[in-house]
Amino acid sequence: MSLEKVVVVGASGYSGEELVRILSRHPHAEIAAITSRQLAGQTLASVYPRFGGTRYAGLKFIDSTSEAILATGARIVFLALPHGVASEYAAPLVKAGLRVLDLSADFRIKDLAVYEEFYGEKHHAPELAAASVYGLPELYRDKIKDAQVVACPGCYPTSVLVPLVPLLRRQLVKAGSICVFSMSGVSGAGRNAKTDYLFAECNESVRAYGVPKHRHLAEIEQELSIAAGSAVKISFTPHLIPVNRGIHTTIYAAPEDGIEPFHFANAWKEDYGASKFVRLLGEKELPDTKHVTGTNFVDIAFRHDARTGRVVILSAEDNLVKGAAGQAVQCLNILCGWPEETALL
Repeated sequence: MSLEKVVVVGASGYSGEELVRILSRHPHAEIAAITSRQLAGQTLASVYPRFGGTRYAGLKFIDSTSEAILATGARIVFLALPHGVASEYAAPLVKAGLRVLDLSADFRIKDLAVYEEFYGEKHHAPELAAASVYGLPELYRDKIKDAQVVACPGCYPTSVLVPLVPLLRRQLVKAGSICVFSMSGVSGAGRNAKTDYLFAECNESVRAYGVPKHRHLAEIEQELSIAAGSAVKISFTPHLIPVNRGIHTTIYAAPEDGIEPFHFANAWKEDYGASKFVRLLGEKELPDTKHVTGTNFVDIAFRHDARTGRVVILSAEDNLVKGAAGQAVQCLNILCGWPEETALL
């Protein structure tokens, strides 16, 4: 059986490196090229010794040009690039008939005015943004199958949308009551040489950032509004914590009148009971990042607070796997008609 050729553009970042790690063990895919302007000509193993002796140890980084990408003969491309850059790369690739899995924010947001508001620049490929499919398999599996451009969700949005969307679809919680508190490992900031992310700055420290308007709010509110059938605005406060990877999210909401706790469990079982990567925890367990790190799972649970009349919803995931590269490979499997868990379990 012939292998599906894929290219990882921007393989020098954390998400790109994680993509290579997962794809290197994929039985149906072949990494035709990895790109990086800074690392062009160097082998994968010389840059990342962890890949020494593996399938792609000798694979050399190539320059990140559309001509070089097209010359590989690959039909599917992963874009692990910053926002604003990914859209410029995607346009010629899509025009050439390739399918694009984008890990940036460039194709997640349908309202381009909202994109410009949150990201501070005009969109470079508005027609592709309009045609893209939001790549959260648990919500859009059927649409992903035929998509040419898949906009893979952000890490924080995944941790919020997976537990909340089934509840808003069924009007189980009051949309105006939702408050979200999230914590992320430092790798979520990317492989950037910035003072804020140095070990001495992050270790023994917890701090909020992106307050009160983190960029991921745009896609979170977009998808929650679709689920609710009306505009939803939430309070969202992310925090940086001194761990390498992992996201833990706590959501507070008020149930709609007459809604009992069992309705929440039933909603999740109906939507995710057959899901490979959503784990519904029981009454005695709570999500813990150590149980999802290095995996494509998202764990969710809830507790009803009878004293306040609110519900506390919790989730945990690996920001680089289910929050980025793993989810992108999950989408690849759907695109190609392979079992969704291929190379991920």
